[in-house]
Amino acid sequence: MRDLSGHPELCAINTATLGFQAPIEDVIEAVARAGFGGIAPWRREMEGRDVPAIAKRIRAAGLNVTGYCRSTYIPAADHASFLTNIGANKRAIDDAATLGAYSFVMVVGGLPAGSKNIASARQQMAEGTAILLEYGKSVGVRIALEPLHPVYAADRSCLALLSEALDLCDTIEGSTANPWLGVCADVYHVWWDPNLKRDIARAGTAKRIFGFHVCDWLVPTRDVLNDRGMMGDGVIDVPAIRFEIDAAGYGGLIEVEIFSPENWWKKPMIEVLRVVQERLGSAS
Repeated sequence: MRDLSGHPELCAINTATLGFQAPIEDVIEAVARAGFGGIAPWRREMEGRDVPAIAKRIRAAGLNVTGYCRSTYIPAADHASFLTNIGANKRAIDDAATLGAYSFVMVVGGLPAGSKNIASARQQMAEGTAILLEYGKSVGVRIALEPLHPVYAADRSCLALLSEALDLCDTIEGSTANPWLGVCADVYHVWWDPNLKRDIARAGTAKRIFGFHVCDWLVPTRDVLNDRGMMGDGVIDVPAIRFEIDAAGYGGLIEVEIFSPENWWKKPMIEVLRVVQERLGSAS
């Protein structure tokens, strides 16, 4: 397993970790100054902005863009709305291409408002993913499916298991030496899965690990979305999962993504970045 102690260049900062408390230009500067190797911006930071100029600033800072977060939810109550969602995602993929993102991160969505038909949601998710894969290939952007913890199945993601995501990759793209459709494994969402070791190895064999996110699951958890912990503060055995990810052949940057409006988002960016460095080199 790679030793991250003293090597922030092996890690990336998902901008959500810093709480969206500053303009993206300031975030880029802070992340680069702290020595990290990459950044993963969010669409909310690009809205109404000069994306090519931001891309140029990221490159000038010497940062890689590990991923672009995140997709518009795919499932919809009617076909017209489904097509609207697909269109929004295509525009986001265009921005991902401009930014030079390694992948476009897809949180696929759950049940449309008023629906109880999760089978239909999954069907729409698969159909939409196939469309977006072809579009991503046309502009040079990989598509990374991020399965979420099953607590989010109703509203955020009908895709809950790493094995489901890999099955979908195989169904849509088939076996290939150079896949454009893969997975983003976030420890917050997959740590509990009894088949995690098996499925990480499977993803590695297929070369479908496009991203790896770390944080921690706090006990008690005050909010399942917005109370993520810093690595080492919760119950996830982050080093054990990192070992499996490295053993599977993943050599990309390790990305820190922490949603914490009541704790870490209230702290200065420089302090959060300092603690991230410490934890990546020790507790994680």
